[in-house]
Amino acid sequence: MSLTVTQDFNFKSPIEKVWLALTDANILGKWVMANDIKPVVGHKFQFRNEQWNLIINSEVLEVEEPYKLSYTWVGGGINTTVTWTLKHEDGTTRLHLEQTGFEKEDQAFNGAKYGWAKMGEELNNLLELL
Repeated sequence: MSLTVTQDFNFKSPIEKVWLALTDANILGKWVMANDIKPVVGHKFQFRNEQWNLIINSEVLEVEEPYKLSYTWVGGGINTTVTWTLKHEDGTTRLHLEQTGFEKEDQAFNGAKYGWAKMGEELNNLLELL
């Protein structure tokens, strides 16, 4: 059985700004973790958190600018896929997250649910400053 973490966020920012926050390594590092992402299918990169001694190995699987970004998320005991879907309507950018591939409802699963919700709040604050 595979479990999925889903989160939905709504931002009053243009879709291009939200896309940039997902694909620019410096901006992404301000609300997720330090990283070396490039929105290019096949690009291998890492998220790094020295405080937690955590390295997440990732590979970009899908890029459909500015509507969809998908990459692997392997580390901390999990092997999952993160997919961001963006849609802009009525002055609001809707950002949908799916992190698939969790094997059980454990600390990693619950940590992802909590972590993405917290990071979404940080992203909202960051978008206001961009």
